[in-house]
Amino acid sequence: MSQSITLAVGETLAATAASEHRTLIISLFAAFVVATLFITVWAGRQTKDAADFYAGGRQFTGFQNGLAVAGDYMSAASFLGIAGAIALSGYDGFLYSIGFLVAWLVALLLVAEPLRNSGRYTMGDVLAYRMRQRPVRTAAGTSTIVVSIFYLLAQMAGAGVLVSLLLGITSDAGKIGIVALVGVLMIVYVTIGGMKGTTWVQMVKAVLLMTGALLLTFLVLLKFDFNISDLLGTAADNSGKGAAFLEPGLKYGVSETTKIDFISLGIALVLGTAGLPHILIRFYTVPTAQAARKSVIWAIGLIGAFYLMTLALGFGAAALISPEEITASNKAGNTAAPLLALHLGGVDSNWGAILLATISAVAFATILAVVAGLTLASSSSFAHDIYANVIRRGKATEKEEVRAARLATVGIGAVSILLGALARDLNVAGLVALAFAVAASANLPTILYSLFWKRFTTQGALWSIYGGLVTAVGLVLFSPVVSGKATSMFPDVDFHWFPLENPGIVSIPVGFLLGIIGTFLSKEEPDKGKYAELEVRSLTGTGAH
Repeated sequence: MSQSITLAVGETLAATAASEHRTLIISLFAAFVVATLFITVWAGRQTKDAADFYAGGRQFTGFQNGLAVAGDYMSAASFLGIAGAIALSGYDGFLYSIGFLVAWLVALLLVAEPLRNSGRYTMGDVLAYRMRQRPVRTAAGTSTIVVSIFYLLAQMAGAGVLVSLLLGITSDAGKIGIVALVGVLMIVYVTIGGMKGTTWVQMVKAVLLMTGALLLTFLVLLKFDFNISDLLGTAADNSGKGAAFLEPGLKYGVSETTKIDFISLGIALVLGTAGLPHILIRFYTVPTAQAARKSVIWAIGLIGAFYLMTLALGFGAAALISPEEITASNKAGNTAAPLLALHLGGVDSNWGAILLATISAVAFATILAVVAGLTLASSSSFAHDIYANVIRRGKATEKEEVRAARLATVGIGAVSILLGALARDLNVAGLVALAFAVAASANLPTILYSLFWKRFTTQGALWSIYGGLVTAVGLVLFSPVVSGKATSMFPDVDFHWFPLENPGIVSIPVGFLLGIIGTFLSKEEPDKGKYAELEVRSLTGTGAH
């Protein structure tokens, strides 16, 4: 009985604080939306051709692009999902932060500069340089769209939870309406602003998110007199788990299956970044390979600082808020950061409501910027790879190509709204980890083999992309993420047979292995001259666009 009262109080606490200051909250949200729409329209007027739409005219500096990459990468999963995962699972939740950050070393050392030198707008450009155009571009486009939609699910889920909390929306129909609103805004951003508009929105969002996270971190540390030991001790006591909260194994050490799931998650996070389409296309927005490398270095610095701050956000939420209150607001913990803002400012005070509204507006800004980048990546790949080079066989004009990208944006937006509505109660960090697993299974093996393996053939590329894609997505569909658990997408049915929540430990080796098998079974003779050209180009930048 007492627990149900606690849950009821927790569920209404943030909603009550929000309802008393709804005008302020709506004003902050509206101000950001209007400001970003203004940026988008301004950038849209400067978008003259395909290079502007896909790559922002390659006019951004290394610092600007690094800021935009950080803005693109620090998504709702980073801000909402990781804070919630740490608040509920302690040390095991922080593993997401470590994995997301370490992944950038793979992107920096293996992918950023060669990819910038080898392609024009998409991953398909790199693959098609030395292989048969139509089949590999079709595969690359398909993979890009699937990975982007998986990632979009997380952002849509975060948006639905966040805005519903602030506006006091409790009905499923209302939450689905919020997801639809985010989808419509993302379609507007991409169709009007293209890469220029999206990049500027991401830069603004990165500054806002870093500022918001810094403010919360400072207030959390101030609350504990900058004594991190006291913060961690209080978090452990308040969590109800004691010392186990600060040790490995609370979530991923329960059984042998969860231990394997942890390894799977780690592999997916570390290898996934270098295969994410919305990150890969950012390397094409700078004028030189050196600027691409500087972009990644700036991004690593900004992202590293942010993920250190997630320690304060997550453990601060665990220390100041009961786990019952967090799960009552959202069972996956996605509202831990906004609730932390409310408690730091004072639950019954104006400052608490103002801080809640401000942090939530920043989180909303985060979601809008990331969904725009994801949609741009998938619509660009459809228009440039599938429409222009497969359907039109390279005969489409730039104007027709851009028009196809804008139409694809509408279609991808509609699919994302539909699936986002179904995924609204899942932890957004976990959803993003699935996107990483799919990217690492289908995209990364093919990119690395294309850049560094002379023997690699078209058949190897197709087996790698489609094999990794089908394996990863198939295992997710029959995993506890979709059915069989209270936290699943469909909790009332159970058709899962794959025990792990992340398929990476199986699907990533399958993607790499199928690339090798497909190549050796292929009767096609690789074009060694083309590979030599690609090697020189990827390493030196000679002939790069």
